[in-house]
Amino acid sequence: MKILHTSDWHLGHKLYGKQRYQEFSLFLDWLATVIEEQKIEALLIAGDIFDGQTPSNRVLEIYYRFLSHISRSPCRHVIIIGGNHDSPTLLNAPQELLRFLDIHVIGRVPENLEDEIILLRDDLNRPELMILAVPYLRDRDLRSTDAGESLHDKEKKLLSGIQDHYSKLYELARKQQKSLENHVPLVAMGHLFCQGGTTSQGDGVRELYVGSLVHVGLDTFPAEIDYLALGHLHLPQKVKKQENRRYSGAPLAMSFNEAHKQKCVLAVTLAPRFTVDEIPVPCFQALQTITGDLVQILEAIKHLKEKKQSILLEINYSGQALLDDLQEQVYTAVADSPLEVLRIYNKRIYDHILQQTSEIKTLEELSPIQVFRQCLDMHEIDDDQQQEMLLTFETALAALQNEDSSLE
Repeated sequence: MKILHTSDWHLGHKLYGKQRYQEFSLFLDWLATVIEEQKIEALLIAGDIFDGQTPSNRVLEIYYRFLSHISRSPCRHVIIIGGNHDSPTLLNAPQELLRFLDIHVIGRVPENLEDEIILLRDDLNRPELMILAVPYLRDRDLRSTDAGESLHDKEKKLLSGIQDHYSKLYELARKQQKSLENHVPLVAMGHLFCQGGTTSQGDGVRELYVGSLVHVGLDTFPAEIDYLALGHLHLPQKVKKQENRRYSGAPLAMSFNEAHKQKCVLAVTLAPRFTVDEIPVPCFQALQTITGDLVQILEAIKHLKEKKQSILLEINYSGQALLDDLQEQVYTAVADSPLEVLRIYNKRIYDHILQQTSEIKTLEELSPIQVFRQCLDMHEIDDDQQQEMLLTFETALAALQNEDSSLE
Protein backbone atom coordinates (compact mmCIF):
# COMPACT_ATOMS: atom_id res chain seq x y z
CA MET A 1 0.00 0.00 0.00
CA LYS A 2 1.30 3.44 -0.93
CA ILE A 3 0.61 6.27 1.48
CA LEU A 4 1.32 10.00 1.36
CA HIS A 5 2.39 11.78 4.54
CA THR A 6 1.88 15.53 4.90
CA SER A 7 1.19 17.95 7.73
CA ASP A 8 1.17 21.55 8.92
CA TRP A 9 -0.77 23.10 6.06
CA HIS A 10 -1.70 26.03 8.30
CA LEU A 11 -4.54 27.05 6.02
CA GLY A 12 -5.31 30.69 6.80
CA HIS A 13 -1.75 31.61 7.71
CA LYS A 14 -0.76 35.18 6.92
CA LEU A 15 2.62 36.75 6.28
CA TYR A 16 2.65 40.08 8.08
CA GLY A 17 -1.09 40.37 7.45
CA LYS A 18 -0.90 39.21 3.81
CA GLN A 19 -3.58 36.64 2.96
CA ARG A 20 -2.33 33.51 1.15
CA TYR A 21 -5.52 32.03 -0.25
CA GLN A 22 -4.07 31.56 -3.72
CA GLU A 23 -1.02 29.73 -2.40
CA PHE A 24 -3.17 27.33 -0.38
CA SER A 25 -5.43 26.62 -3.35
CA LEU A 26 -2.49 26.04 -5.71
CA PHE A 27 -0.82 23.72 -3.22
CA LEU A 28 -3.92 21.59 -2.71
CA ASP A 29 -4.56 21.42 -6.46
CA TRP A 30 -0.97 20.27 -6.91
CA LEU A 31 -1.32 17.76 -4.07
CA ALA A 32 -4.44 16.27 -5.65
CA THR A 33 -2.50 15.82 -8.90
CA VAL A 34 0.40 14.14 -7.07
CA ILE A 35 -2.00 11.75 -5.36
CA GLU A 36 -3.39 10.67 -8.73
CA GLU A 37 -0.02 10.45 -10.49
CA GLN A 38 1.63 8.55 -7.64
CA LYS A 39 -1.39 6.26 -7.23
CA ILE A 40 -1.59 7.10 -3.53
CA GLU A 41 -4.07 4.87 -1.69
CA ALA A 42 -4.05 6.57 1.73
CA LEU A 43 -3.42 10.20 2.64
CA LEU A 44 -2.17 10.96 6.17
CA ILE A 45 -2.43 14.57 7.40
CA ALA A 46 -0.56 14.88 10.70
CA GLY A 47 -2.15 17.95 12.25
CA ASP A 48 -2.23 21.75 12.03
CA ILE A 49 -4.55 21.73 9.04
CA PHE A 50 -5.59 25.26 9.98
CA ASP A 51 -3.49 28.11 11.32
CA GLY A 52 -6.06 29.11 13.92
CA GLN A 53 -9.11 27.81 15.69
CA THR A 54 -11.56 30.03 13.81
CA PRO A 55 -10.68 29.72 10.11
CA SER A 56 -12.50 32.01 7.70
CA ASN A 57 -15.28 30.77 5.43
CA ARG A 58 -12.94 31.02 2.46
CA VAL A 59 -10.34 28.83 4.18
CA LEU A 60 -13.01 26.25 5.03
CA GLU A 61 -14.16 26.31 1.41
CA ILE A 62 -10.59 25.56 0.22
CA TYR A 63 -10.33 22.69 2.73
CA TYR A 64 -13.65 21.01 1.92
CA ARG A 65 -13.20 21.47 -1.81
CA PHE A 66 -9.96 19.50 -1.55
CA LEU A 67 -11.57 16.72 0.48
CA SER A 68 -14.37 16.53 -2.07
CA HIS A 69 -11.82 16.23 -4.87
CA ILE A 70 -9.87 13.50 -3.09
CA SER A 71 -13.01 11.48 -2.35
CA ARG A 72 -13.41 11.07 -6.14
CA SER A 73 -9.77 10.14 -6.71
CA PRO A 74 -8.00 6.74 -6.59
CA CYS A 75 -7.02 7.56 -2.98
CA ARG A 76 -9.29 5.29 -0.93
CA HIS A 77 -8.59 6.63 2.56
CA VAL A 78 -7.82 9.95 4.24
CA ILE A 79 -6.78 10.14 7.90
CA ILE A 80 -6.65 13.55 9.58
CA ILE A 81 -5.50 14.26 13.13
CA GLY A 82 -5.77 17.56 14.99
CA GLY A 83 -2.72 19.68 15.77
CA ASN A 84 -2.10 22.28 18.45
CA HIS A 85 -3.31 25.07 16.13
CA ASP A 86 -6.53 23.27 15.22
CA SER A 87 -9.93 23.50 16.87
CA PRO A 88 -10.88 19.92 17.81
CA THR A 89 -14.56 20.85 17.76
CA LEU A 90 -14.36 22.34 14.27
CA LEU A 91 -12.41 19.38 12.88
CA ASN A 92 -14.73 16.82 14.45
CA ALA A 93 -17.99 18.54 13.49
CA PRO A 94 -18.38 16.74 10.10
CA GLN A 95 -16.71 13.58 11.41
CA GLU A 96 -19.64 11.20 10.90
CA LEU A 97 -20.45 12.54 7.44
CA LEU A 98 -16.85 12.38 6.23
CA ARG A 99 -16.53 8.79 7.43
CA PHE A 100 -18.92 7.74 4.66
CA LEU A 101 -16.30 9.05 2.23
CA ASP A 102 -13.53 7.06 4.00
CA ILE A 103 -12.19 10.30 5.47
CA HIS A 104 -11.36 9.68 9.13
CA VAL A 105 -10.95 12.70 11.42
CA ILE A 106 -9.58 12.52 14.97
CA GLY A 107 -9.58 16.09 16.23
CA ARG A 108 -9.08 15.27 19.90
CA VAL A 109 -8.56 12.24 22.11
CA PRO A 110 -11.85 10.29 21.97
CA GLU A 111 -13.59 8.85 25.03
CA ASN A 112 -12.94 5.35 23.71
CA LEU A 113 -9.22 4.94 23.05
CA GLU A 114 -9.87 2.25 20.43
CA ASP A 115 -11.43 4.93 18.22
CA GLU A 116 -7.88 6.10 17.51
CA ILE A 117 -7.20 2.76 15.81
CA ILE A 118 -8.27 2.83 12.17
CA LEU A 119 -8.16 -0.37 10.12
CA LEU A 120 -7.98 0.28 6.39
CA ARG A 121 -9.27 -2.29 3.93
CA ASP A 122 -8.70 -2.83 0.23
CA ASP A 123 -11.31 -3.01 -2.51
CA LEU A 124 -12.04 -6.64 -1.59
CA ASN A 125 -12.58 -5.69 2.06
CA ARG A 126 -9.33 -7.33 3.14
CA PRO A 127 -7.36 -5.60 5.95
CA GLU A 128 -4.28 -3.90 4.53
CA LEU A 129 -3.10 -1.24 6.99
CA MET A 130 -3.66 -0.24 10.61
CA ILE A 131 -3.32 3.40 11.70
CA LEU A 132 -2.79 4.70 15.23
CA ALA A 133 -4.24 8.18 14.67
CA VAL A 134 -3.11 10.12 17.73
CA PRO A 135 -4.02 13.83 17.70
CA TYR A 136 -2.15 16.54 19.55
CA LEU A 137 -2.25 15.43 23.18
CA ARG A 138 -3.43 18.32 25.31
CA ASP A 139 -2.38 18.64 28.92
CA ARG A 140 -5.87 17.74 30.12
CA ASP A 141 -5.71 14.48 28.12
CA LEU A 142 -2.54 13.35 29.85
CA ARG A 143 -2.38 14.25 33.51
CA SER A 144 -4.01 15.95 36.47
CA THR A 145 -2.20 18.63 38.42
CA ASP A 146 -1.73 17.98 42.12
CA ALA A 147 -1.38 20.90 44.52
CA GLY A 148 2.17 21.40 45.71
CA GLU A 149 3.87 19.12 43.20
CA SER A 150 7.26 20.29 41.94
CA LEU A 151 8.07 21.35 38.41
CA HIS A 152 10.09 18.16 37.99
CA ASP A 153 7.10 16.05 39.06
CA LYS A 154 4.83 17.90 36.61
CA GLU A 155 7.26 17.25 33.76
CA LYS A 156 7.73 13.61 34.69
CA LYS A 157 3.98 13.05 34.85
CA LEU A 158 3.51 14.73 31.48
CA LEU A 159 6.13 12.62 29.72
CA SER A 160 4.75 9.49 31.34
CA GLY A 161 1.27 10.39 30.09
CA ILE A 162 2.44 10.69 26.49
CA GLN A 163 4.31 7.37 26.68
CA ASP A 164 1.38 5.60 28.34
CA HIS A 165 -1.02 6.84 25.67
CA TYR A 166 1.01 5.36 22.82
CA SER A 167 1.80 2.21 24.80
CA LYS A 168 -1.85 1.46 25.63
CA LEU A 169 -2.92 2.23 22.09
CA TYR A 170 -0.27 -0.08 20.67
CA GLU A 171 -1.35 -2.95 22.95
CA LEU A 172 -4.93 -2.55 21.75
CA ALA A 173 -3.75 -2.49 18.14
CA ARG A 174 -1.59 -5.58 18.60
CA LYS A 175 -4.59 -7.53 19.87
CA GLN A 176 -6.54 -6.48 16.80
CA GLN A 177 -3.60 -7.47 14.58
CA LYS A 178 -3.53 -10.96 16.06
CA SER A 179 -7.22 -11.43 15.34
CA LEU A 180 -6.71 -10.75 11.61
CA GLU A 181 -6.13 -13.52 9.11
CA ASN A 182 -3.09 -11.82 7.66
CA HIS A 183 -0.49 -9.50 9.19
CA VAL A 184 -0.95 -5.83 8.30
CA PRO A 185 1.63 -3.03 8.72
CA LEU A 186 1.20 -0.59 11.58
CA VAL A 187 1.55 3.17 11.10
CA ALA A 188 1.40 5.67 13.96
CA MET A 189 0.62 9.37 13.65
CA GLY A 190 1.34 12.16 16.10
CA HIS A 191 1.66 15.90 16.49
CA LEU A 192 4.48 16.73 18.89
CA PHE A 193 8.13 17.72 19.19
CA CYS A 194 10.70 14.89 19.23
CA GLN A 195 14.14 15.31 20.72
CA GLY A 196 16.69 16.50 18.20
CA GLY A 197 14.10 18.08 15.93
CA THR A 198 15.16 21.06 13.80
CA THR A 199 13.22 24.31 13.57
CA SER A 200 13.87 27.62 11.82
CA GLN A 201 13.60 31.11 13.28
CA GLY A 202 10.16 32.63 12.87
CA ASP A 203 8.50 29.41 11.69
CA GLY A 204 5.75 29.73 14.29
CA VAL A 205 6.43 26.39 15.99
CA ARG A 206 5.09 26.72 19.51
CA GLU A 207 6.24 24.90 22.60
CA LEU A 208 3.59 22.23 22.91
CA TYR A 209 3.71 21.46 26.58
CA VAL A 210 3.98 23.52 29.74
CA GLY A 211 7.13 23.66 31.82
CA SER A 212 10.62 23.09 30.45
CA LEU A 213 9.71 19.68 28.98
CA VAL A 214 9.17 20.28 25.29
CA HIS A 215 10.77 17.37 23.48
CA VAL A 216 9.70 13.74 23.81
CA GLY A 217 12.13 10.91 23.24
CA LEU A 218 11.93 8.49 20.36
CA ASP A 219 11.40 5.71 22.90
CA THR A 220 7.94 7.21 23.44
CA PHE A 221 6.83 5.22 20.40
CA PRO A 222 6.78 1.40 20.32
CA ALA A 223 9.66 0.04 18.25
CA GLU A 224 7.32 -2.32 16.39
CA ILE A 225 5.63 0.54 14.51
CA ASP A 226 6.44 0.23 10.81
CA TYR A 227 6.23 3.97 10.10
CA LEU A 228 5.82 7.06 12.27
CA ALA A 229 4.13 10.02 10.54
CA LEU A 230 4.67 13.15 12.60
CA GLY A 231 3.55 16.75 12.38
CA HIS A 232 4.44 20.02 14.14
CA LEU A 233 7.98 20.75 12.90
CA HIS A 234 7.99 22.75 9.66
CA LEU A 235 11.19 21.41 8.14
CA PRO A 236 11.10 17.90 6.62
CA GLN A 237 13.38 15.62 8.62
CA LYS A 238 14.08 12.17 9.96
CA VAL A 239 13.85 11.54 13.70
CA LYS A 240 17.24 10.41 15.00
CA LYS A 241 18.23 9.66 11.36
CA GLN A 242 15.71 6.82 11.15
CA GLU A 243 14.17 6.32 7.72
CA ASN A 244 10.79 5.23 9.07
CA ARG A 245 10.38 7.99 11.68
CA ARG A 246 9.64 11.25 9.86
CA TYR A 247 8.32 14.78 9.87
CA SER A 248 6.96 15.78 6.49
CA GLY A 249 7.29 19.48 7.32
CA ALA A 250 5.03 22.33 6.27
CA PRO A 251 4.43 22.50 2.49
CA LEU A 252 4.58 26.32 2.41
CA ALA A 253 7.14 28.66 3.94
CA MET A 254 5.78 29.91 7.26
CA SER A 255 8.27 32.79 7.41
CA PHE A 256 10.85 34.55 5.27
CA ASN A 257 13.53 32.46 7.00
CA GLU A 258 12.05 29.41 5.29
CA ALA A 259 11.88 31.09 1.88
CA HIS A 260 14.70 29.04 0.35
CA LYS A 261 14.07 25.78 2.22
CA GLN A 262 12.91 22.96 -0.01
CA LYS A 263 9.46 21.78 1.07
CA CYS A 264 8.14 18.30 0.38
CA VAL A 265 5.50 15.65 0.97
CA LEU A 266 6.45 12.03 1.61
CA ALA A 267 5.33 9.08 -0.50
CA VAL A 268 5.76 5.94 1.59
CA THR A 269 5.63 2.34 0.37
CA LEU A 270 5.50 -0.18 3.21
CA ALA A 271 5.64 -3.48 1.30
CA PRO A 272 7.07 -5.51 -0.28
CA ARG A 273 10.05 -3.16 0.20
CA PHE A 274 9.99 -0.12 2.48
CA THR A 275 10.77 3.13 0.65
CA VAL A 276 10.23 6.84 1.30
CA ASP A 277 10.29 9.30 -1.60
CA GLU A 278 10.52 13.01 -0.88
CA ILE A 279 8.36 14.78 -3.45
CA PRO A 280 9.40 18.45 -3.71
CA VAL A 281 6.60 20.99 -3.37
CA PRO A 282 6.80 23.76 -6.01
CA CYS A 283 7.15 27.36 -4.89
CA PHE A 284 3.76 28.99 -5.45
CA GLN A 285 4.81 32.43 -4.23
CA ALA A 286 8.37 33.78 -4.22
CA LEU A 287 9.65 35.35 -0.98
CA GLN A 288 12.79 37.45 -0.69
CA THR A 289 14.60 39.14 2.19
CA ILE A 290 16.79 42.13 1.32
CA THR A 291 19.36 43.21 3.90
CA GLY A 292 21.76 46.14 3.62
CA ASP A 293 22.11 49.89 3.53
CA LEU A 294 19.89 52.06 1.34
CA VAL A 295 22.09 51.74 -1.76
CA GLN A 296 22.21 47.95 -1.47
CA ILE A 297 18.46 47.71 -0.87
CA LEU A 298 17.56 49.88 -3.86
CA GLU A 299 20.02 48.02 -6.09
CA ALA A 300 18.53 44.65 -5.04
CA ILE A 301 15.02 45.93 -5.77
CA LYS A 302 16.15 47.09 -9.21
CA HIS A 303 17.44 43.59 -10.07
CA LEU A 304 14.29 41.90 -8.77
CA LYS A 305 12.09 44.22 -10.85
CA GLU A 306 13.89 43.01 -13.96
CA LYS A 307 12.57 39.50 -13.31
CA LYS A 308 9.00 40.79 -13.69
CA GLN A 309 7.90 38.18 -11.17
CA SER A 310 5.53 38.43 -8.21
CA ILE A 311 7.78 38.52 -5.14
CA LEU A 312 6.89 39.33 -1.54
CA LEU A 313 9.64 41.32 0.14
CA GLU A 314 11.00 41.71 3.64
CA ILE A 315 13.39 44.67 3.97
CA ASN A 316 16.02 44.76 6.73
CA TYR A 317 17.83 48.09 6.78
CA SER A 318 21.27 47.75 8.41
CA GLY A 319 22.90 50.99 7.32
CA GLN A 320 24.47 53.47 9.74
CA ALA A 321 22.65 56.56 8.51
CA LEU A 322 19.43 57.52 10.29
CA LEU A 323 16.73 57.54 7.61
CA ASP A 324 13.28 58.87 8.42
CA ASP A 325 12.09 58.39 4.83
CA LEU A 326 13.19 54.75 4.37
CA GLN A 327 9.65 53.49 3.80
CA GLU A 328 8.90 56.21 1.26
CA GLN A 329 12.06 55.41 -0.74
CA VAL A 330 11.40 51.67 -0.69
CA TYR A 331 7.75 51.98 -1.75
CA THR A 332 8.73 54.38 -4.53
CA ALA A 333 11.32 51.86 -5.75
CA VAL A 334 8.79 49.01 -6.03
CA ALA A 335 6.03 51.11 -7.58
CA ASP A 336 4.56 49.84 -10.87
CA SER A 337 6.08 46.39 -10.40
CA PRO A 338 4.85 42.97 -9.21
CA LEU A 339 7.01 43.35 -6.10
CA GLU A 340 5.16 43.78 -2.80
CA VAL A 341 6.81 44.90 0.43
CA LEU A 342 5.32 43.21 3.50
CA ARG A 343 7.74 44.44 6.15
CA ILE A 344 10.43 47.07 6.58
CA TYR A 345 12.66 46.74 9.63
CA ASN A 346 14.84 49.77 10.31
CA LYS A 347 17.24 48.47 12.91
CA ARG A 348 19.22 51.70 13.03
CA ILE A 349 16.29 53.89 13.95
CA TYR A 350 15.01 51.36 16.50
CA ASP A 351 18.41 51.32 18.17
CA HIS A 352 18.48 55.10 18.17
CA ILE A 353 15.03 55.41 19.73
CA LEU A 354 15.52 52.69 22.31
CA GLN A 355 19.14 53.68 23.10
CA GLN A 356 19.80 50.17 24.25
CA THR A 357 21.90 47.23 23.10
CA SER A 358 21.41 45.52 19.76
CA GLU A 359 20.11 42.49 21.66
CA ILE A 360 16.74 44.21 22.21
CA LYS A 361 14.12 42.95 19.78
CA THR A 362 10.81 44.38 18.73
CA LEU A 363 7.69 42.76 20.15
CA GLU A 364 6.67 41.34 16.75
CA GLU A 365 9.91 39.31 16.71
CA LEU A 366 9.39 37.79 20.15
CA SER A 367 7.10 35.00 21.26
CA PRO A 368 4.85 35.63 24.29
CA ILE A 369 7.09 33.39 26.38
CA GLN A 370 10.21 35.33 25.34
CA VAL A 371 8.53 38.61 26.31
CA PHE A 372 7.53 37.17 29.69
CA ARG A 373 11.07 35.92 30.32
CA GLN A 374 12.49 39.36 29.54
CA CYS A 375 10.04 40.87 32.04
CA LEU A 376 11.20 38.43 34.68
CA ASP A 377 14.85 39.26 33.96
CA MET A 378 14.18 43.01 34.08
CA HIS A 379 12.57 42.62 37.50
CA GLU A 380 15.48 40.42 38.69
CA ILE A 381 13.29 37.48 39.70
CA ASP A 382 15.44 34.64 41.10
CA ASP A 383 15.80 31.45 39.06
CA ASP A 384 13.68 29.19 41.27
CA GLN A 385 10.77 31.61 41.31
CA GLN A 386 11.16 32.19 37.57
CA GLN A 387 10.58 28.48 36.89
CA GLU A 388 7.31 28.46 38.82
CA MET A 389 6.13 31.71 37.24
CA LEU A 390 7.02 30.44 33.76
CA LEU A 391 5.05 27.27 34.41
CA THR A 392 1.99 29.27 35.45
CA PHE A 393 2.31 31.59 32.45
CA GLU A 394 2.85 28.76 29.96
CA THR A 395 -0.14 26.87 31.38
CA ALA A 396 -2.35 29.94 30.87
CA LEU A 397 -0.90 30.51 27.39
CA ALA A 398 -1.49 26.88 26.42
CA ALA A 399 -5.10 27.17 27.55
CA LEU A 400 -5.60 30.23 25.36
CA GLN A 401 -3.96 28.58 22.35
CA ASN A 402 -5.52 25.16 22.61
CA GLU A 403 -9.00 25.49 24.05
CA ASP A 404 -12.04 26.44 22.00
CA SER A 405 -14.62 26.43 24.72
CA SER A 406 -16.56 29.20 23.01
CA LEU A 407 -17.47 26.76 20.24
CA GLU A 408 -18.52 23.90 22.51
